[in-house]
Amino acid sequence: MTRLRTPATIAASLALVLTVAGCGASVSDDKDKRDKNATADGGKGGHYPVTITNCGTETTYDKAPERVVTNDVGITEIMFALGLEDRMAGYVMPDDKGDLDAVPYKDAYDKVPWLSKREINRELVLDARADLVFAGWNYGFRESEGFTPAALKKLGVGSYLLTESCRNGVGKARGVMSPLDALYTDLRTLGKVFDVEERAEKLVRDYQRQIADAAARAPKERPTVFLYDDGRDKPFTSGRYAGPHDIITKAGGDHVMKDLKDSWVTVGWETVVERDPEVIVINNYGDTSAEQKRRFLLDYPPLAGVSAIRNKRIFTLDYADLVESPRNAAAVTALGDYLRSVRRDGNRPR
Repeated sequence: MTRLRTPATIAASLALVLTVAGCGASVSDDKDKRDKNATADGGKGGHYPVTITNCGTETTYDKAPERVVTNDVGITEIMFALGLEDRMAGYVMPDDKGDLDAVPYKDAYDKVPWLSKREINRELVLDARADLVFAGWNYGFRESEGFTPAALKKLGVGSYLLTESCRNGVGKARGVMSPLDALYTDLRTLGKVFDVEERAEKLVRDYQRQIADAAARAPKERPTVFLYDDGRDKPFTSGRYAGPHDIITKAGGDHVMKDLKDSWVTVGWETVVERDPEVIVINNYGDTSAEQKRRFLLDYPPLAGVSAIRNKRIFTLDYADLVESPRNAAAVTALGDYLRSVRRDGNRPR
């Protein structure tokens, strides 16, 4: 499926290419280290056993998982960023999440089997002979169809939950830490699980440096920003525990839905009108294109008085930029550039 690419999203992709390219040498170093450890200790390696805590659950690994199945693009690319494609049995992903030929992980995507473009399920996992499923609540795991970590455990398959999706004990609300901290936590924790801790720490340092550089250039007067995912009757958006909150904030914006203590949520258009964002960021994915979403926003009568609509301040980022993923740092840079242009240009429509 052809996806809309704005100059800013192209810039974000380029920034990510440079970030990943700068980290490339340590992938083979970590792999050599894993192989030497495994050979020296009958397949386990001197690094093991290791115990980690993930979404409040403690798990001990006697060796690194060897047949991981991932669900969705951000989760899959976390494994790729850590250089772990050799530990993967495959990934599950709809074909509406962007152009995979244009990402820095193209070689990894070509190497690892694309198991399904539908929802992940038990049969697929068993057919892949998976020993670990890396997914999350609403990122594959769901009680409605009995696909949960508990159900997989009964089948002898382990689970790792995306930290962004951890439930916080208030119903099914998700989010236990800031979104970028969730990314760093997953990189470090998986680094420990797979014995690539040096690689994980280098990625975290590089992302933190890139984000700090963007934050240092943020406009003094922060534009207010609303994230529009989709929805006509009611908009689907980001609360404070989904990736867009930190991306908006670190880029120099003021996230108008920061008081919502959940990750991805539905609100009312009246709330958007009341909070009057100066900029709207569109999440580019799905059957409705970014341009169709933009046209809807500009033509929807209840939004006519909103500052972002009056001044046509609408910016597009791809889905993989906005969910927890290795692309988050580049998204901060791209959005930061746009927000600075908003302040430079005043209220002149773009």
